This record gives sequence, C-alpha cells and structure tokens, in this order.
Amino acid sequence: MTRLSVNVNKIAVLRNSRGGNDPDVLSAARACLAAGAHGITVHPRPDRRHIVAEDLPPLAQATAQYGVELNIEGNPFAPPRQGYPGLLALCAQVRPAQVTLVPDSDGQLTSDHGFDLSGDLGALAAHVHDFAALGCRVSLFVDAGNPHVERVAEVGAQRIEIYTGPYAHAHAGGDPSAALAACAATAHRARAAGLGVNAGHDLSQANLGAFVAGVAEVDEVSIGHALISEALYAGLEPTVRAYLQVLAG
Repeated sequence: MTRLSVNVNKIAVLRNSRGGNDPDVLSAARACLAAGAHGITVHPRPDRRHIVAEDLPPLAQATAQYGVELNIEGNPFAPPRQGYPGLLALCAQVRPAQVTLVPDSDGQLTSDHGFDLSGDLGALAAHVHDFAALGCRVSLFVDAGNPHVERVAEVGAQRIEIYTGPYAHAHAGGDPSAALAACAATAHRARAAGLGVNAGHDLSQANLGAFVAGVAEVDEVSIGHALISEALYAGLEPTVRAYLQVLAG
C-alpha cells in the first residue's frame, strides 16, 4: 500500500501567526502518527514562516519512537543565514530517513515546479552526495512529463517526487485524464530507471483515490494543506484514518 506522510507545516503557520506554542506542532504530529500515518514531512524555509529548525529534534524523536520516517524538504542551494543554518546542517542534526530536494526560491509561496534536470547537473549531484553521506534517502521533486527524469538516478538520488499540482487542478476541473497519464508515464520511466516514486502537492481525499488507482506503484504520498484543512472540521486522527482508507482502496 502507498504510504502516507503528513506534512505538518500548516500547523506551524498557525502557531507562528500568534507566537508561543499553540497549536503545538509536536502534539499534532503525534496525533497523526497515533492514527496510523506512516511518516511526517516538514519543509523548513529560510524565512522561518512555518516549520523552524527548533521543531526538528522533537519531531525526529517522535517519528523514531513510532518507527516511521521523517521526511525533510528543502532547497539545497539556499544559503545559510540567521535562524536557518542550511538544509544540510539541519539534516546533519537529526538524520531524517528521507530528504526531498526542491528548487524553491526564498520568496516562493509553495513548491510549484520541479527540477529541470537538463544541462550540467554537477552541482546538484554534489548536494545529493552530501545528503546521502548522512544516511538519508534522497528524493528529487520533478514535474510530470519531465523528459529527463532518468537523470535523477545519474545524480545519485533514489526517488522522485512527482509534483501533483497540475493533476489536482485538472481533477477539480473535471478532466484529469491527461494530467494523470503524464504522472503515470513519469512514474513508469522512473521505475524503469531503478527509482522509487513519491508524489505530493494539492492531493486531497477528493482526488487521491483516482491518483493511486491511475499511477502504479507509488511508494509514498506527502499531504499537508488539504489534510490539515479537512481536519479543522473532522479532527486530525479521523482525517488521517480517512486518508489511509482511501490508500487502502
């Protein structure tokens, strides 16, 4: 079954809007794990607008206690600055099971595109090597239909994460067939290159079932915004269990 990693960034956004520690990111993560989530995802950004460096050690401890994975997302090219020591330093501190590299700029609202993967990938390969040396599995964020997806294996990463925003948009519009086919083809090519396949962005209870039915052998989906939004009405644990039911088919 495809595993569910819950992104708890939006819990931190709400906390940071008032200061203090309410709502508590760690308590929210533990509620998700108690409901059966297979992992926790976070994306600490240099501007510290949601998950911050201080959140990571307790989250790493919680996922270890539950025997599941912590996945840290981020741009490896973003330089360190006050309050943000850099993605590699953060991962060196807590040694997540997986690091997902994304090409976000500092001011980007959310991840909305994958790596291009054309041209010289030497600098990216060097970053992948550094994270792998920490014992992290490395996944690269890619667009569905990227013509160079096989190069992810060339730079030393073990997985791709398919950016599913266009699929979710097409599903909401009533005709997801082309976007779903692009995701399926990308997953197939990645598998043929020896890569694992993750997926994420704008996945929800409304579109997740069709996605996992149409894209074979997805290892993991990372879901945050929709899941946390739905949990405002139903609660975290029931919402996580509902997503797990969708994944179970």
